[in-house]
Amino acid sequence: MLTKNQLLEQINATMDKTKVLELTGMVQHKNFKLRDLIELTFYDNKKIAFRAAWLLENVFLKHPGFYLADLEYLVTCFPQIHHGSCKRHYAKIAMHITAPNALPIIKQHLLEIDMEPVINQCFEWVIDPKVLVAVKSFATEALFNMRHRYPWVAEELSAQLAYLMRNGSAAIQSKGQKLLGYLHPLA
Repeated sequence: MLTKNQLLEQINATMDKTKVLELTGMVQHKNFKLRDLIELTFYDNKKIAFRAAWLLENVFLKHPGFYLADLEYLVTCFPQIHHGSCKRHYAKIAMHITAPNALPIIKQHLLEIDMEPVINQCFEWVIDPKVLVAVKSFATEALFNMRHRYPWVAEELSAQLAYLMRNGSAAIQSKGQKLLGYLHPLA
């Protein structure tokens, strides 16, 4: 079994994609607790928190069904994310777990979880001018994915996308046009 301190030692060093993939396998094969990895994403040292979030994204998205027991805990942690570098990874996880092609077992489990902490956090990221474009892109797609379960999200997302697109980058323009096209197909 891999301990939290052993993993902390591993992610304290500089990591590249190869190292992340190696650690992903190690976390999965040594039954590391996902909750402990989530907690490392809130570490005071921003570099360690970022590396833990990067690893969390890889671990969770590789085998999300394996971590069903921790899905609700992950969702409740969204409002606590303060490190800018971690937001991208959490937003990407939110986008994937809410996607139409998410595993049926994930979709079913999410129906039993209050997703409003994720929705509120995603809207905060969309609105915050200091948040990076990639975070906004993942967050808007996650919100779009949740529009059927929470119908009010579609109207608010439309308004936020229209606002962002007024002076937004090419990436925001593209994502906004795509999502607005789905939200308002005849417009």
